[in-house]
Amino acid sequence: MKLCRLALFSQLLLLASVDALPFGSRVSKDSVEDDSSNDGVTQEKKSVRGATSKVARQSSTDVLTKFYAQNGDDASSLELKNEIHNLANSTSMQHFLVTARRSLHRHPEVMYQEEFTSEVIQDILKELDIPFTTGWAKNAHPDVFPGEGGYGIVAHIGSQSEDQPCIILRADMDALPILEQTKYIDEFKSRTDNKMHACGHDGHVTMLLGAAALLKSVEAKIPGTVRLLFQPAEEGGAGGKRMVEEGAVSLSPQAQHAFGMHVWPTLPTGAVASRSGPLLAAAEMFEIHVEGKGGHAAMPHLTKDPIVAVSSLVLNLQTIVARNVSPLESGVISVTQVTSGDAFNVIPANAIVKGTIRALSTERLMELRDKVQSMTMATISDVYGCNATISFSPDFYPPTVNDENLFQWSKEIGALVSKEGTLRDIEPTMGGEDFAFIAEAVPSTFFLIGQGSGGSENEKYHVPRTDFGLHHPSFALDEHVMPIGVELHSNLAIRSILKLALEKENTTAEK
Repeated sequence: MKLCRLALFSQLLLLASVDALPFGSRVSKDSVEDDSSNDGVTQEKKSVRGATSKVARQSSTDVLTKFYAQNGDDASSLELKNEIHNLANSTSMQHFLVTARRSLHRHPEVMYQEEFTSEVIQDILKELDIPFTTGWAKNAHPDVFPGEGGYGIVAHIGSQSEDQPCIILRADMDALPILEQTKYIDEFKSRTDNKMHACGHDGHVTMLLGAAALLKSVEAKIPGTVRLLFQPAEEGGAGGKRMVEEGAVSLSPQAQHAFGMHVWPTLPTGAVASRSGPLLAAAEMFEIHVEGKGGHAAMPHLTKDPIVAVSSLVLNLQTIVARNVSPLESGVISVTQVTSGDAFNVIPANAIVKGTIRALSTERLMELRDKVQSMTMATISDVYGCNATISFSPDFYPPTVNDENLFQWSKEIGALVSKEGTLRDIEPTMGGEDFAFIAEAVPSTFFLIGQGSGGSENEKYHVPRTDFGLHHPSFALDEHVMPIGVELHSNLAIRSILKLALEKENTTAEK
């Protein structure tokens, strides 16, 4: 994370005042302009650029210089922590974060279609004078996922010297095909039917942009490179894999560490959690097409009923984990969609079954996938005489695994930022995350940032609840977590570059 002086954002945004509660805050008229027209969108982008320009004109202090000169001793480390905390929580910084995030929230875009989101990020990076390249994460499977893709962005802050450390900070940016039902956010509710930011990616992007502004202000003092990855298509499209394949990690200078984070509604706001080893599961999707023989519902003996076959299959699939995976291990096979039939008196000829497979290792995931395939063929074909075809996703997700050695260092940074003063050691979750592809390519740590303190009490004050789960149509980001994300990104970047530099010095001295 970056070291920035208290003055850095003292005049970040003069467009309007911000109340104590982010959700209760009021932004300028321009930034809440109705964007139903092109003029509205243009004005909205102008407001975001104006806010960013205030950041770009700020000067830096000597706190970072002192931190590096003293090799991060206790005194300089504490001074750095306090400086970053004050900057990330200043009124002007919060206003910037709220303005940028709400602009993104109004315009949700699903995987490989994140054009507006990419434009906003590029506008902010230009205002900050941060060099970047576009065209990343092109859609490799347009037959499966609509859109050409290529809206990913890679930006750099620092020396870009091959002789100095390089680390990655990553944020995902796509939304979900969900109709937003979140209350009390009419000013910035999704303007696109059946699309919303129900997983907090608008917040993730904004937190990384806030950190980028802090880092840029002290760029001359950073003895290394911070690479920013703004990654599309996390929600099933394997955008992280595309960016790794396209060289985002292996660019010169070669990245040595990577860090990512996700807001987490089941943790209290301000808590930071993670664990060594597998944190999130490997994930696969399946789709089964069953072809039987339809007929009259009164004459089932003349049919090959796909509904009966599928009903048996759904139950049989549940025995795979129960009888093939140790009770001390984790595995999930969930059927989430069954489609068949159009009339009460007709046995249909076809049925479709969809679902997901989860495990905490790629090896176990592949075992479960093979079992699903063999169980499907045995049940549908051998027992019920129907035909079945099964397909899987173009890119299964490996587990998100935190590097053990890096985690032992990273957990201290998480504790430094956490409102609880410690990092929660959390159990693995069976959710999937394509940061996993980056973590396969470079030692990484992924964090969960709590945001779930705003429960039903919030509604008494006409403030949205923030404890709805990810992907829920009423999900609401707790905007209080955004400064925490800025702090975490900033501290990780600045401190990991020092860590790597000292490791290099020690290695050289030993030779």
